[in-house]
Amino acid sequence: MTTTAATDAEGSGAHPRFAEALRELGLGHLVPQVRRFPDATRTATEAAAAVGCGLSQICKSLVFAADSVPVLVLMDGASRVDLELVREELGADKVTRAKVDLVRETTGYAIGGVPPFGHRTRTRVLADRSLLRHDVVWAAAGTPYTVFPLAPRDLVAHADATLVDVRERTS
Repeated sequence: MTTTAATDAEGSGAHPRFAEALRELGLGHLVPQVRRFPDATRTATEAAAAVGCGLSQICKSLVFAADSVPVLVLMDGASRVDLELVREELGADKVTRAKVDLVRETTGYAIGGVPPFGHRTRTRVLADRSLLRHDVVWAAAGTPYTVFPLAPRDLVAHADATLVDVRERTS
């Protein structure tokens, strides 16, 4: 697959709101590093194949509803979120996967393209510690066709995320 790296948000394919968020956070240098792919990378598997990295180097941005309040969970692409651990972490009664309309309303982005920050509304963010195993992770840049690289600690800091252990354990 071919990728392109451009010097502006329009050329890179990054969502304009996300490109602006990068600039506002002092990360404008990342706009040219956004990679656009001809085919959608809606899943972590598709993104890892397109980037040419390990599945766990993909950062999934997943929206859940904790007692009907949106929460974003950043998880490595090889793992699943344990909803019970999220519930315990938040002290919520019930945590469910957010419906499509809640994801778009909360973040301003479509599922498959939700970045870790630069959202329409301020949302609580949890980041699983598994992301820290890598020097660089790749996350959606606001569209299902674009991703960008960032050091996990920087990603957690810019997302204003709380580091947690909410990864589903396999037996």
